[in-house]
Amino acid sequence: MKTLKLLSAFILGSIFLTSCVAEVVVEEDVFIEEPAITLNELLSTYEIWYVDIERTQGNGEIPFLQKAFTVSFKNGTFYANNNLVGIGNNGNGFGLDVGYYNTFRMEVDISHDIDGTYSLNVTQFGNNEIRLYDNVTNTSYYLIGYQRNTFDYDKVFYDNIHYFLHEYVTWEKVYTSDFGALNEFDNENYLQFLYYGSGDNFRSSEDVNVSNINDIYYDYDGYYQVNDVPNNFYMKNLTLDYDYLGNEYFELTVINDSKIELLHHASGTIYEFVGRGYLQFKSSKDGKPSQNNKKRLKKADFMKLTK
Repeated sequence: MKTLKLLSAFILGSIFLTSCVAEVVVEEDVFIEEPAITLNELLSTYEIWYVDIERTQGNGEIPFLQKAFTVSFKNGTFYANNNLVGIGNNGNGFGLDVGYYNTFRMEVDISHDIDGTYSLNVTQFGNNEIRLYDNVTNTSYYLIGYQRNTFDYDKVFYDNIHYFLHEYVTWEKVYTSDFGALNEFDNENYLQFLYYGSGDNFRSSEDVNVSNINDIYYDYDGYYQVNDVPNNFYMKNLTLDYDYLGNEYFELTVINDSKIELLHHASGTIYEFVGRGYLQFKSSKDGKPSQNNKKRLKKADFMKLTK
């Protein structure tokens, strides 16, 4: 009887303690942190996204990003500035309509008119910087956001003049100054700067007044290089390395989107060339180098220019 009483007391005590514990449990609220804005809102926060091509990581490439200087995401339409001619004016600063896009969580699907569809993961760094990552090619591109009225289109233009030279089929000499010593370059009337896919190549011709630019016969070829001039943002040094014939050195100044001035260092003569046969780039096959071509040709071209 005593044992039964003790057992009953133990059972009752356990129930009582359990009840007390249940009474003092306090349920805590669970908070799930939601993003402040959606990916679509993030992409449209900035009118212009500058493609910082030098920071690209990986051995693959996303063709339409490799080609572009800037891209824009506007109401489902994907825009790109692929040309330096007219940059800041083309498409009111947005460039060309080259496709469309959709967003889902932190992924943007871009359907390019020529290059096809890519699904890219988006990571935000800071207030105005994002990374677009393609897990198929394991390649990352970094984009920096700006508004059109604060974006420095001139800086993009002058930082990339070597690409600007590609945007015409050929450059025709239209002016030679009366001053300056006679020199062999006086006879050159056409300059052609070829796409980087063949190296930084150029060709020159002594033909005169050719009506069809496809009929130009190029007498010489070689390699060219464009370098900055210290303390002068708007002027560049141009080197034309004629294979086996030595180098010619110029100061290059852009007069407008279709005319350049070359000051020949050795003679002091000034020449003006006008671009003929404008090339509007929409695909990635021309213009800026692919990642692999860029790595392979950069060293080889440098060695040829400094030999």
